Amino acid sequence: MKSFRRHSATVNAGSMADIAFLLLIFFLVTTTISADKGILRQLPAVCDTEDCTAEIPERNLLQISMNENQQIMIKNELVEFAEVAYIVENFIDNNGISKCDYCEGEQSTKSSDHPKDAVISLSHDAFTSYESYIALQDEITKAYYNLRIHYAKRVFDKIPSELSKQERIEVQKAYPFKVSEIMVKRNFN
Repeated sequence: MKSFRRHSATVNAGSMADIAFLLLIFFLVTTTISADKGILRQLPAVCDTEDCTAEIPERNLLQISMNENQQIMIKNELVEFAEVAYIVENFIDNNGISKCDYCEGEQSTKSSDHPKDAVISLSHDAFTSYESYIALQDEITKAYYNLRIHYAKRVFDKIPSELSKQERIEVQKAYPFKVSEIMVKRNFN
């Protein structure tokens, strides 16, 4: 008698790799990758001189802070959110030393000497909400933008979108955006 050996049934897996590869390509091609939206801020240039850590006179520094309750303090006084842009504008455009021919400020001895010397120092608590902090940054940016719009109208008789590249640079030099953000210290007790 002949003995028949049965061979175990096998599945040809050679084309399985091809199918997996095709599926991988299909999903890579059809998947959309969402672009995260962030804050449009230009980082400051690298400091080439030693005066980057120079002391700023107190009158040229506007200290703005926000606590965990979303309350805003400017120069250690509690202020309303709606007042921030107005206070920042007045501080920057002060013309304290009367050498700014385009400034229209009050020339207070307690505010900045010149728009080029004015620095906004922004700090916040570790528990400040992200939305409130970004809204505060937007108010500071709005103050600078308002001053630049006013300057563009007065000097060039144009709105910002009509300015040439060179005129835009001149407007930015007249009111340079100087905001210092202080690192948050967290206490975990």
